[in-house]
Amino acid sequence: MTERPRIPRRDELARFLRSRRARVRPADVGLPDGSRRRTPGLRREEVAVLADVGVSWYTWLEQGRDIHVSEPLLERLAQALRLTPTERAHLFELAHGRPAARPTRAPEAVSDTLQRVIDAHPYPALVSTRRWDVLAWNAPAAIVYGDYGQLPVGRRNGLWSMFTQPERRALMPDWESAARRSVAGFRLDAARAADRAEFDALAAELASVSPEFARFWSEHDVIDQVPEGRKALVFPEVGVIEFEHVTLTHAEPDGRELRVSLYSPRPGESTARARKLFRLTG
Repeated sequence: MTERPRIPRRDELARFLRSRRARVRPADVGLPDGSRRRTPGLRREEVAVLADVGVSWYTWLEQGRDIHVSEPLLERLAQALRLTPTERAHLFELAHGRPAARPTRAPEAVSDTLQRVIDAHPYPALVSTRRWDVLAWNAPAAIVYGDYGQLPVGRRNGLWSMFTQPERRALMPDWESAARRSVAGFRLDAARAADRAEFDALAAELASVSPEFARFWSEHDVIDQVPEGRKALVFPEVGVIEFEHVTLTHAEPDGRELRVSLYSPRPGESTARARKLFRLTG
């Protein structure tokens, strides 16, 4: 019988698992740290018990065999071996050749540094989570979208405000097409999350108060959000301002990701109107 060729990524996965296993002290996972242990860290059978898998199966994994590894099993291994968020992502890359599903939970606030950065931007800037919860904004953003600080924490959400705030809709001459794209992007973000329960809860609540959202959501469209684009908004005070916008990813130390959206007016008349709207001088 011809032996199947080795898969380099599987060999690296085997070495990675062995190295992480050696670093976990039995006491860290509630096991007795006896004096008769001949190797550092956990035994294979202990990892298997903690991850709720068979010892033989886990042994094959550490031997670099080409066996199927499901996402739930990888999550259990990550917990059993007390992996950091970065190590967890590396585990998924080695096992599946693609990133792990993104963590859903996000910090409740941004760092002082990030807040100062967006405050220094002369035009609207927002920081949001992958569930579209708005965590931070600057003064120009409050002029455009309203002061999120006046809303309950559970309502500081870009998708929620798009469908429930008439004043925001009034700014957008192409509101329906923008709203459809937003719903399709939100659905894709939900599918990519490690746990989509919070996404579905928000969608269900929005569907109960907005027939338009319910209709768009039922169409099951998906679209990847582009990192940059243009958006025209109409302001009673100054007229139409066409903004260019970019969205950057900000990685938190624990592996969670935030989105930083920066807006700037197009050169020319839009810039003149924006400077008037935001009372910029100089």
